[in-house]
Amino acid sequence: MIILMKKGCTQKEIASIVEVLKSHGLGANLSEGQQATVIGVLGDKSKLGGVNLELMDGVEKCVPIMHSYKLASREMTPEGRTVDVGGVVIGGKRLVMMAGPCAVESEEQVREAALGVKAAGAQFLRGGAYKPRTSPYAFQGLEDEGYRILRRVGDETGLKVVSEIVSHDEIDAACKYCDMLQIGARNMQNFRLLREVGRSGKPVLLKRGIASTIEEWLDAAEYIMSEGNYNVVLCERGIRTYETATRNTLDVAAVPVVRERSCLPILIDPSHAAGKAAYVGPMALAGVAAGADGLIIEVHPNPKVAMSDAAQQLTIPAYESLTKQIAAVAAAVGREM
Repeated sequence: MIILMKKGCTQKEIASIVEVLKSHGLGANLSEGQQATVIGVLGDKSKLGGVNLELMDGVEKCVPIMHSYKLASREMTPEGRTVDVGGVVIGGKRLVMMAGPCAVESEEQVREAALGVKAAGAQFLRGGAYKPRTSPYAFQGLEDEGYRILRRVGDETGLKVVSEIVSHDEIDAACKYCDMLQIGARNMQNFRLLREVGRSGKPVLLKRGIASTIEEWLDAAEYIMSEGNYNVVLCERGIRTYETATRNTLDVAAVPVVRERSCLPILIDPSHAAGKAAYVGPMALAGVAAGADGLIIEVHPNPKVAMSDAAQQLTIPAYESLTKQIAAVAAAVGREM
């Protein structure tokens, strides 16, 4: 349930309502926007018993939230949330660009990629240190050394670092070296991991599961937010359908649906959806046109020798060319690069 306050309500009136909620064992999420002040009620509202909140001073009305996700809902924060990662704001007017190799292979490889994507306008360096693969015989990543390489190169180039964690016991190391933690598609419903990441307080990039509905995806975000970490960014990376022409099917419609139902920022990952470098550009442009808050794209200095996902990684010149097209589309839909 949310409590919509009257325009011009006082801080004393807001504090009185929060106190009533807490006295009945309920939490309160306060969202003060330009248009309205909303208090989200967290917990079982039956605990209120016979208390009629609508009779309290300053209250306009009480509205039930029918979704299973509350904190991630648009009703809870009507104006939407932004996530600040070390001064880079995700969810604002400016598009956020994350780019880098699929996997960390060496410091030289990461540095070359970082310098290239930074020159093209990226604010984040992405790279896989732990690489959960379909085959146990495929390259599994450099693990903690991969995190250290990303941090060193990130510091050298002024890029924020985002990398995937695949287990709760990696969180401490990842938090030491990364500015943002990525939860991959395979772990979207690893609820223990989601809770632990929520407790870490680090900004989280939550990818959609390969066969998950939008509702399930937002429920996963709720697990993180329920631990007090509201710094969650969603990432649409394609879902599995009957189509085999691409690696996955990019659900571009997920962008407007999420923006309608959720307060969280959303990025598009065209690389994992496409599976082929030739398709990455058009998918990226479609995501921006649909209203995505940014893109995460795989870029490698020499994709032909990449140790994982070689077919879908862009060269640095190709990424530079694509960012110019992205800037044009962004301007057309009222965004900035």
